[in-house]
Amino acid sequence: MKVILLTAALLAVPLTAPAQAAPHHDAVRYASIKGCDRGDDGRLPCGPWRLVMHSGEQRVLADAQTVALKADGKPYKYLPAPVAVSGDGTKVAYFAKNSHRLAVRTLGGGVTLLPAGAVPRVPQYEVGLVLSDDGGRLAVTIGTGQVRIFDTSDGARLGTLPRGETLVDFSGDGGEVLTTVDADESVTDVVVRADTGELVSRATPPQLVSANMPLALAADGRTAAAFVAGKSQLVLYDVETDQVLGRVPVKLPKGDLNAIDWTGDRQVTLHLTTQAGRMNVVQIDTETGAVRLRDRYTVLKDSLVVAACGG
Repeated sequence: MKVILLTAALLAVPLTAPAQAAPHHDAVRYASIKGCDRGDDGRLPCGPWRLVMHSGEQRVLADAQTVALKADGKPYKYLPAPVAVSGDGTKVAYFAKNSHRLAVRTLGGGVTLLPAGAVPRVPQYEVGLVLSDDGGRLAVTIGTGQVRIFDTSDGARLGTLPRGETLVDFSGDGGEVLTTVDADESVTDVVVRADTGELVSRATPPQLVSANMPLALAADGRTAAAFVAGKSQLVLYDVETDQVLGRVPVKLPKGDLNAIDWTGDRQVTLHLTTQAGRMNVVQIDTETGAVRLRDRYTVLKDSLVVAACGG
């Protein structure tokens, strides 16, 4: 669901075979762009975006832009153009190389181009892309201001979020989005909106929740989950009633939280990154606290930036 960006230093490790395959053998595990040393300019993006599948196969995303364009349309060699992978690994969003329009590719299917002008003329490195878990919705963050939501089946804009709200993620079924907004007295509120932009609920969560962002929002559009690393707990919070529903102790493999997503009625998935560059993907039963290792991998040695599936 989320784009997970890792630094080059973290990724400079050998590729190892996955310990456990994901349920979708032919789905995308992550997208990677190679880094090349360019003298005084340092390590820069080079070559095409590559899709690394759960099977271990690598595919080239040949029609995707490699480097971001500036507002005037000229290449900005220091940063790659944005890419996002859906949580289930079946869809990829990117800027198309020839038209410079946003595109969403379905594995084994076609490509949907968003309308010209779907994104205003801004530097592409100021554009953030987030796909819902099933890839049916695309959220586009434009600079530090507006967020637009699109239907990836036809490229139609569904809604726009108010300025000042920061996108966190889609709900488990993609029908809502979770955002944060700075409130009075240095307080951060959490907001749930429909994918069309209408307000569903807003609350000021307790510090137990607000101090442990990011949150994942369930398909019901109201139940959020946060991971408290210091206590190794999964906290469940109801945005609609502003109530902590429970604290579930969990025992996890090593790694820092990179992404959290609600992937079932009673299942939350965490992506944990180790200093050795390995990604551990675990599924947590929100009622029992049982933990299952869904996937484990180390990214390609030459990667500069990685965009991984979140769910």
